[in-house]
Amino acid sequence: MKSIRMLLSCVAAFAAVAASAAAEDAGPVRVGVLTDISGQFSHEAGEGAIAAVKMAVEDFGGKVLDRPVEVIVADHQNKPEVAVSTAREWYESQGVTMINNLINSGIALAVTQVAKDENKIAIVNGSGTSRLTNDSCTPNSIHYAYDTYALANGTANELIRQGLKNWFFLTADYAFGHALEADATQIVKANGGEVSGAVRYPIETSDHSAFMLQAQASPAQVVAMAGSGTTFINAVKSAAEFGLTSSGKTVAGLLVWDTDVHSLGLETAQGMILTNAFYWDRDDETRAFAKRFEARVGRPPHMGDAGDYSSTMHYLKAVQAAGTTDTTQVMAKMRETPINDFFAKNGKIREDGRMVHDMYVYQVKAPGESKGEWDLLKLVTTIPGDKAFRPLSESKCPLVKN
Repeated sequence: MKSIRMLLSCVAAFAAVAASAAAEDAGPVRVGVLTDISGQFSHEAGEGAIAAVKMAVEDFGGKVLDRPVEVIVADHQNKPEVAVSTAREWYESQGVTMINNLINSGIALAVTQVAKDENKIAIVNGSGTSRLTNDSCTPNSIHYAYDTYALANGTANELIRQGLKNWFFLTADYAFGHALEADATQIVKANGGEVSGAVRYPIETSDHSAFMLQAQASPAQVVAMAGSGTTFINAVKSAAEFGLTSSGKTVAGLLVWDTDVHSLGLETAQGMILTNAFYWDRDDETRAFAKRFEARVGRPPHMGDAGDYSSTMHYLKAVQAAGTTDTTQVMAKMRETPINDFFAKNGKIREDGRMVHDMYVYQVKAPGESKGEWDLLKLVTTIPGDKAFRPLSESKCPLVKN
């Protein structure tokens, strides 16, 4: 009798699990956008990231596997504890299967670990630290648009090619700034250059005078800004006020968004060399997407927006092809399927989670070269994907078999 009761209990439990799974399979597929809506990185993510993901869902048809696709949104406030709590709640109780954007490298590093713990998917487009596909890689995360290695690789190589081999770093004191300085230093030294010095400044500071004086006093030919958002913009403005460029030094932005150039103005930013994954005016496909995006957001898309759209579309296609939202099967389908759209041609996701695609070195136009408000950049060179990102032979990712 006891064994019968135990058997009935097991059957009931199995039935409850099956009913729950069936209900989940019949419910909406939820995609999360965890981003900075109100803080210093909001111009590089925020409403643009939300719009891009929603556009991808709409363009896909709003449904996958005959289930509606819903987009839910939260502001992580640049607080890792808020991001982790939100991500965990989304994965565990809100039915979210993929979280996108994740601007702020500290946020991205934290949330990708949550995705691993919960066996869900995280796609990073806003953040840059190359640790995401190096020592902090996970089987559940994809670094899609760009990273610090590719940014440093493009900009440093171009400036060294021009003979500018002595560098000084003005580095924002957070995970992204540190990674950008480290990757750029490695590339500068590997190409026969040298680093005369570096100073780290708090990302909240508005007074860069002490740091600019150190840069000005150094023998460096290049003053490299390793930061992002309003931190970067304020640093470049301070460099102009302190006459770094007029004193013969070249100011290099190691991460420069189109919105940054627009905010600075061409008079201040002209001549700056930068590396980017996407530019709205690159070709007919990018211009077509930009026209639709600008009608919705009020400005052209930058690489983060384009990556948010492309990666969401790639995810939905993988779910459709796999016939399930199961993480393992969807990740396998995403890795085996090339990315061919307006963002990337023959893009591929490696075992370390890096989406490999071409990168581009641009120069900011002079005011007289620009034909419109957002006509900001001119192409210097294209870096093939297999040359742009850290080679797997140098990887510390435990998923990579060297």
